[in-house]
Amino acid sequence: MRAIIQRVTEASCVVEGAITGSIKTGFLVLLGIEDADTAEDLDWLSQKIVNMRIFGDENDLMNKSLADVDGNILLISQFTLFAATKKGNRPGFTRAARPDKAIPLYEEMIKKLSALLQKELQTGIFGADMKISLVNDGPVTIMIDTKNKE
Repeated sequence: MRAIIQRVTEASCVVEGAITGSIKTGFLVLLGIEDADTAEDLDWLSQKIVNMRIFGDENDLMNKSLADVDGNILLISQFTLFAATKKGNRPGFTRAARPDKAIPLYEEMIKKLSALLQKELQTGIFGADMKISLVNDGPVTIMIDTKNKE
């Protein structure tokens, strides 16, 4: 799994003119799922996201987590995070999981993050043409890959 975490002061997702998810302070998380992903990847990544300390403290150091700032998450499925760009100029997406595998893992990630945060998660709609708006705070953008735990 790959996640792009953006610290935001606000973010929203619109599908066909309707808002499907909207947050103020928190994380916009773009989540890519590949065929090799497992429940273990999901567990590790969900813990990492919720406990990520990238909000400023009283000394302006990145020391606070979502819980510390009463933050929220807007979770968006993003198969293009597994784009292969080595050959040619048109990306390939063969590493991205097909919907029959990706949807259950995406739905489980929603449940897991919601349980860890102890609040309802905001989301997009899997596979939809989504319009994402955000105000990136900082900007702070972190990439995490469960197959390359740096």
